[in-house]
Amino acid sequence: MTRNVYIDIIGYTDSDWARNALDRRSTTRYCMLVGGNLVSWKSKKQQVVTRSSAEAEYRAMTSASCELIWANNLLADVGFVSHTLMILFCDNQAAMHIASNPVFHEGTKHLKVDCHYIRQQFQAKLI
Repeated sequence: MTRNVYIDIIGYTDSDWARNALDRRSTTRYCMLVGGNLVSWKSKKQQVVTRSSAEAEYRAMTSASCELIWANNLLADVGFVSHTLMILFCDNQAAMHIASNPVFHEGTKHLKVDCHYIRQQFQAKLI
């Protein structure tokens, strides 16, 4: 048996903006792979009604990034230290721009402060 030393952490995230016809809340979906193996996934209705698809995607990215940080810390606790950045894939260019751009935009004022968590992780070069 060969030991798998490939422990890169990769996340994929997506959101359905206002898909629910009854309350117009979006759905957050993500999955996380460690070493190429699926270890976590989630599909959950968001708690608030978002005003744009970018906001819905950004909230999904925030949930996924929290899961990535948790997995990275768990692996470090058991002795597996990753020397590469965690990777988070998102299919919304506006959400990725909000996460990576440190300039405060007029269009993002309605986002809660806790949703800027992913921006901090990106700037700290963790994701």
